[in-house]
Amino acid sequence: MIESAAKSFLRPGKVFLLLLAGLLVYLVALIVWVPAGWIWHQASPHLTLPPQVQVQQVSGTLWRGAADMVVAGYPVRAGWELGWPSVSSLQWPLALSIATSQSQLSGDVVVVWPGNLSLDARGYVTVAEFEDLIRQSGGAMIEGDVTIDRLRVAWEDNRLADARGYGRWDGGLVTWPMGNQTGQAEFPPMEANLDTTNNGIALTVLEQGGDGPAADANIQWNGTMELRVYKRMVDLADQPWSGSAQPDDVVFRVRQPLLPGGF
Repeated sequence: MIESAAKSFLRPGKVFLLLLAGLLVYLVALIVWVPAGWIWHQASPHLTLPPQVQVQQVSGTLWRGAADMVVAGYPVRAGWELGWPSVSSLQWPLALSIATSQSQLSGDVVVVWPGNLSLDARGYVTVAEFEDLIRQSGGAMIEGDVTIDRLRVAWEDNRLADARGYGRWDGGLVTWPMGNQTGQAEFPPMEANLDTTNNGIALTVLEQGGDGPAADANIQWNGTMELRVYKRMVDLADQPWSGSAQPDDVVFRVRQPLLPGGF
């Protein structure tokens, strides 16, 4: 009987496969553990952020990290955690959270190659936190929190393609400027619906369980905003109004550019 010659364990093909496997493990570890601050340091010179947004510190890793920012004078902390990408569908999911000192929004983002993304989020806004900003713009102040039960946004072909959402407020004291004085009234629980129209997005505010809108705002893709207030809002504020206006009649309307140059 002739014995077969012993084969070497480390043949050239096996050595190549081991080196390839080691390289892949190294690359995966590099992607997972590369510091997010280093990536931001390399990328920031090539990015142009709005003047109201300032990134102060980036921590963690590319896979799971956080960024401390100042947006319009308010400290904001954004956190993220990447999921496993799908090669077949060219999608990369991630969990995202945005928080100020008293408000928070968190949800799931799906990035689709080459540049589309969708957001499904929920959270709450403590209105008193932004009182200075609201007062400067001449808006009305409400007490308590606005709960965002649903916010869905889709970005496609370098533009906002869809936006839908629902928020609610438990009611309470509302104050607003009236010349040199301040008006106030107790409001019932209210809700707001965000939807997409042919020309932009629309926000409708109404009493929970009410028959119609108290106010609505339409923001068109060209950057123009139209705000309408109905007689129903005057009734909710328990304010006098002359004439025989019906609840669905518009008592105040304003149309103006929201942002210079539009969207």
